[in-house]
Amino acid sequence: MAKLNPVHRIDDGVTALSYDDPYAPVLFTESLRRTGFAVIRRHPIPRELVQTIHAEWLAFFESDAKHAYAFDPTRLDGFFPATVSETAKGNDKRDLKEFFHLFPWGRYPGEVSGAARRYFEIASDFAGELLSWVEANTPAEVTDRFPMPLASMIRESPTTLLRVLRYPPLTGSEEAGAVRAAAHEDINLLTVVPASNERGLQLLTRSGRWIDVPADPGTLIVNVGDMLQEASRGYYRSTTHRVVNPSDDGARRSRLSLPLFLQPRPEVALSERHTAGSYMDERLRELGLR
Repeated sequence: MAKLNPVHRIDDGVTALSYDDPYAPVLFTESLRRTGFAVIRRHPIPRELVQTIHAEWLAFFESDAKHAYAFDPTRLDGFFPATVSETAKGNDKRDLKEFFHLFPWGRYPGEVSGAARRYFEIASDFAGELLSWVEANTPAEVTDRFPMPLASMIRESPTTLLRVLRYPPLTGSEEAGAVRAAAHEDINLLTVVPASNERGLQLLTRSGRWIDVPADPGTLIVNVGDMLQEASRGYYRSTTHRVVNPSDDGARRSRLSLPLFLQPRPEVALSERHTAGSYMDERLRELGLR
């Protein structure tokens, strides 16, 4: 494992690193290990592409066209309205959001351009590199238990998912205690998401404090999911996070988000007790999506 140059100073928060930094793989992996999160600047995903997707899909969500793509309860592709949105594990109120599930094989709205498909391809390729960073900077006693390289787990996976998310403006009539995204952990290996057009993402530190995740425009946020925690036997921890309701002018604006959930092929063995497929089924039932 590579060692950090002494000039790199790391505090208790999430590390924001530059993709072109020669120490980027070490900094990235160390931040995931400490906090479950890392932020990448000057990455290969074009900022203009993300802005285009935000604009196109905001218009789509504000139209009635979305209802023509009602989600399939078995395939789980398509549009999920706020009335059937997720309820975080251990929570009794639905999140204040609506979203569209995009799989490589799934439905795609004709009302938008192919920008989201292009993002899916670029981000998936980059994600493979990030998984290779993780593996190269993880102790051998951990990686020796992986059934295959991490990047190979997601290759041609039919379950890797791009979720196009919209958190609508708040009206003041929301159910008491409901938030844009209640505290939860992600299911997958890693989640890759460009900084949203609005702030609100927070993580729970190991000391029990909620802190803001750095989300400057143009940056990329990456976090550990339950499947990496399972495959690494807890060496990497799936960190609890949430999206809080804004109290300023942001409450009157939609928040757009593009999380890419990196999911292994269903048959990949994460541990002695779970394949990726069995783990996914268990968690989807807990979320009320299956």
